[in-house]
Amino acid sequence: MAVVFASSKAFSSVFHTLAPFSRSSFLLACSGSNTVDRRRRIVIFGSSLAIASTLLGSNRQRHPEESAIALEQLKEKEDELEVEEDRNVNLFQKTSPSVVFIKDIELPKTSSGEFTLTDEENAKVEGTGSGFVWDKLGHIVTNYHVIAKLATDQSGLQRCKVSLVDAMGIRFSKVGEIVGLDPDNDLAVLKIETEGRELKPVILGTSSDLRVGQSCYAIGNPYGYENTLTIGVVSGLGREIPSPNGKSIREAIQTDADINSGNSGGPLLDSYGHTIGVNTSTFTRKGSGMSSGVNFAIPIDTVVRTVPYLIVYGTAYRDRF
Repeated sequence: MAVVFASSKAFSSVFHTLAPFSRSSFLLACSGSNTVDRRRRIVIFGSSLAIASTLLGSNRQRHPEESAIALEQLKEKEDELEVEEDRNVNLFQKTSPSVVFIKDIELPKTSSGEFTLTDEENAKVEGTGSGFVWDKLGHIVTNYHVIAKLATDQSGLQRCKVSLVDAMGIRFSKVGEIVGLDPDNDLAVLKIETEGRELKPVILGTSSDLRVGQSCYAIGNPYGYENTLTIGVVSGLGREIPSPNGKSIREAIQTDADINSGNSGGPLLDSYGHTIGVNTSTFTRKGSGMSSGVNFAIPIDTVVRTVPYLIVYGTAYRDRF
C-alpha cells in the first residue's frame, strides 16, 4: 500500500506534464473490471510510473549542477574581490612613502626668528595639508593655498614643517623652504634638506587619456590623519574651478573620491599607482564642512608643464618676464 501511494503521489505530481494522456482517459482506462482492462491498467500504470521516475531522476540530477554553478560564480566573485583588495593595498603601500604631511606653523611673537623642530611645542599650528615628493633632490609639490600664509608672510614668523618617510621607511621631519609659486594654478614647490636620505618620488602619469568612470585613489592627510586612502572614480573631466587668486583653473578633474580639509596637495592616482592629478578642492554641504562628493584635482599634465619652471625660475613660464 505504501508503495502504491508513493508511486501514485509521484505519478500525480507529473500527471499534467504527460501529453499523450488526459485525466479522463486515464480514469477510463483504470475503471474496467475484465482481465484485458486489468492488463491495460497495469501496462498504463507501469509505463506512467516509469516516466515519472525518469522525470524525477532528471530533476535530482539538475540540482547538483545548478548548485555547482552557483558555487563557482560565488568563488569567482570572491576571487575578484580579493584581487581588487590586493590591488588597493599594494597601491597604497607603494605610493604612501611619496606623500608628505605639511604643517603651517606660526612662531610666538617673542621668538628670535630661529626655528628648529624641537620648538614646535611653543608654536601655533595654523593648518595642515599634503604634498608629494617630486624628485630625489628634496623638491615637494603641493597646493599654493596650503602654504599661502608662508608665501605672503610679512612678520617673519611663519614656518612650514614637512614630515615624510625615506626610501628605507624611516620617518623624519624638515623645515620646508619655498622654491616656486604659481597661484594661478594653485601650485607650489618646497625644498627640504635630505641630508643623504634617499627619497621616493611619485610615478608620474598623464591626464590626457582619462575616462569618466575609471577608478582613482586619493592619498593625503585629512584633518591631520596621516596617510589616509580614499577611493572613487573619475566623475567628470574638463571642469573649471577657481584658483586662490580668483582666476580659473581649466581642465580640472572631478572625482567622488573624498577630498577633505588636509587632503589638498596630495596625489590623485590611477589604478596603476601613477599620479594623474593634485587634489585641491571640494564642494561642502552648507554648514557641515563635509565633502559633498564633488571634488577636484589639478590635472598632472598642467603640473608637469609648470613645476620645472617653478624649480628653475621660481615662477611659472608666463611670469618669467
